[in-house]
Amino acid sequence: SSPHLVQVRERIRINGQPISKDLFNKYFWLVYNRLEETKDPVHASMPAYFRFLTIMAFHVFLQEKVDLAVVEVGIGGTYDCTNIVRAPVVCGVSSLGIDHTSILGDTMEKIAWQKGGIFKPGVPAFTVAQPERPLEVLRERAQERKCPLYLCPELEDFEEGCRALELGLAGAHQRSNAALALQLARTWLQRRGCQGLGELKEVSPSSELLGRPVPLAPAFRPTDAMIQGLRDTEWLGRTQVLSHGPVTWYLDGAHTTSSIQACVRWFRQAALNQDKPHDGSEVRVLLFNATGDRDTAALLKLLVPCHFDYAVFCPNFTEVSVANNADQQNFNVTLENALTRCLENQRTWTRLLEEKVGQDPWLPSPLRVGGLLQPAPTRGSLLLVPPAPRPLNSPALVFPCLAQALRWVAQGRDPQLAAPASGAQPHPAASSGAVLLREAAAVRVLITGSLHLVGGALRLLDPALSQ
Repeated sequence: SSPHLVQVRERIRINGQPISKDLFNKYFWLVYNRLEETKDPVHASMPAYFRFLTIMAFHVFLQEKVDLAVVEVGIGGTYDCTNIVRAPVVCGVSSLGIDHTSILGDTMEKIAWQKGGIFKPGVPAFTVAQPERPLEVLRERAQERKCPLYLCPELEDFEEGCRALELGLAGAHQRSNAALALQLARTWLQRRGCQGLGELKEVSPSSELLGRPVPLAPAFRPTDAMIQGLRDTEWLGRTQVLSHGPVTWYLDGAHTTSSIQACVRWFRQAALNQDKPHDGSEVRVLLFNATGDRDTAALLKLLVPCHFDYAVFCPNFTEVSVANNADQQNFNVTLENALTRCLENQRTWTRLLEEKVGQDPWLPSPLRVGGLLQPAPTRGSLLLVPPAPRPLNSPALVFPCLAQALRWVAQGRDPQLAAPASGAQPHPAASSGAVLLREAAAVRVLITGSLHLVGGALRLLDPALSQ
């Protein structure tokens, strides 16, 4: 899978664990030297980063004699370097989103065409509920490739006759991922001739799936191993919460409009579930960055309703100098270019806040600065307890690296982070904000956007991950 968060070894896992440093080192040099020895003497170029790691992953799986390889495409599908497996057991397409538009196209239909490129003749494929036109494109791609394509039932259909399935990954959007995972797992187990997989049962399509051009796959009762797998699944940097004393870090690598929407829903609910300070002195901070051709204005607009007290922007670099940390280094981006992007995000955030001025802040949603959330018993939405008087404006700050940003937010209250250096405030609001952050009974920080940003933050907040 990709990208990695802290160490490149995370991309190649066996039995759920990243391969060891020794194993990575062994196979890296074996593959590198073999390619070096056999490369074209005229066009003497080595595979690029992701392509090299893909070759290496396949080699590791073959040499380690794994029974099953789960391969995630890098970008798209049709032209992705992972798409060289001619006869996979099963293929899956999860919920589509707008991303990598310069490569995949700027519409859901174009992206669906790229995703459908992984379909293979006679190999069953499954997908989840998609918008009508992109789903039609997937159906057409499956038809031209003579691939049987099915829609996964809702997760509720797998729960009939047994207790509700518990998911280790938070967020309502994970339910469709879980339904897809169940279908893929059962198909592979069936191919292996495994017994005791439970009877298939036809289900009535929900209103969302009714009338779709792709047939609905039957549901089944998950095995005990499947139930345990869904419950025990962990994926760092996705809907992850780290509680470090008065500072709670919420990490979710969301970088598309649909994933940011899911992130906001998760963050609001997760913050609601946390113990509230008795005096209501809660400070909320957004830490954000996005890279590539992503529309950051559209992403930031979706985050405004959370009404953060501060928005912090910084590049994905953990330190200003990353020479000693190759896992976190990106040779395609300079610090100057990254900071320019952060300053643009800062201006965008300020403009979005100015556009919100004058709107009624007492609507049930969005959230308001310093507000405490309570569930409305009648309709399950989020209502607000009136906060103490505080300015509605959220100062936006830019820091040159993650370490400085996290230290400013934590103000020495997180044992994993050093206190910020005195006299090194990058913005007039930083010194006054530091007082608020030091005195607040609770500080809640959402780190979202680039997965590389989340990975860098994890490296600093949980040093054990670097071991």
